[in-house]
Amino acid sequence: MSRKTIRKAVIPAAGLGTRFLPATKAVPKELLPIVDTPTIQYIVAEAVAAGVRDVILVCARGKDSIVDHFDIAGELEAHLERTGKHDLKRNMRAIAQMANVVTVRQQEPLGLGHAVLCAKDVVGDEPFVVMLGDDVIDAPVPAAKQLADCWDRTGLGTIALMEVPPAETPLYGIAAGARVDDRTIRIERLVEKPKQDPPSNLAVIGRYVLPPEIFRILESVRPGVGGEIQLTDALAVLARDRGLLGYRFEGERYDAGDRLGYLKANVAFALKRPDLAPQLERWLREVVR
Repeated sequence: MSRKTIRKAVIPAAGLGTRFLPATKAVPKELLPIVDTPTIQYIVAEAVAAGVRDVILVCARGKDSIVDHFDIAGELEAHLERTGKHDLKRNMRAIAQMANVVTVRQQEPLGLGHAVLCAKDVVGDEPFVVMLGDDVIDAPVPAAKQLADCWDRTGLGTIALMEVPPAETPLYGIAAGARVDDRTIRIERLVEKPKQDPPSNLAVIGRYVLPPEIFRILESVRPGVGGEIQLTDALAVLARDRGLLGYRFEGERYDAGDRLGYLKANVAFALKRPDLAPQLERWLREVVR
């Protein structure tokens, strides 16, 4: 029997962005730019590169501007046409045509697991990828595609893993399990933000390819750390009942939800731009003397 391919992505975007106040008082954190492109546009572009057609944004009140970013801006395009900025107009239209973007509301902040569950009716009975907007991953093969390829090979849910220093394990969900190959483990333990005795130094990073069975599990899982419905707890059940893989992705990850990580992402992506890199490199050499 043929295996269903990954066609849908769920992107939770309901957070308040308190770490970036006051910038996020009126602007959703997902629209803060890395150089000149909103963070969430990088995430959607990665999803599309992994074969996704339908992007489901899980939003809260006050996040309508995220949806607007992926819509056609008629007045803006007309202005660009009048002023002869035809390439820029085409670029703006391309954003609106990246994917079929739909939204669902998370009416209460009840955790990542609850945010994913909010997308149940739109996802339906097929596998999907969950992508967290704070994790920007620069990789030759998009991280979501690396996980989708693993799903295609195995038919098992697959989550992204990254080695972190032992001192940072309390900041992440931590996974451990039996080695399958150089990059893959079959997960046997998952602990959300362990305060002591972490099972490994493999942190769960914000990319997950999941079977539709995860919704049934999320509906029954009890609130965990912080009184929230934790996706990690549901993944632990999935690992036990059906099997779950962890994949050490190739690429550089930036935590765009952290101020220092966000600054690093801006510098790193600017240095990849021919129009910015030479001047930026000269300036960096001057300021680090």
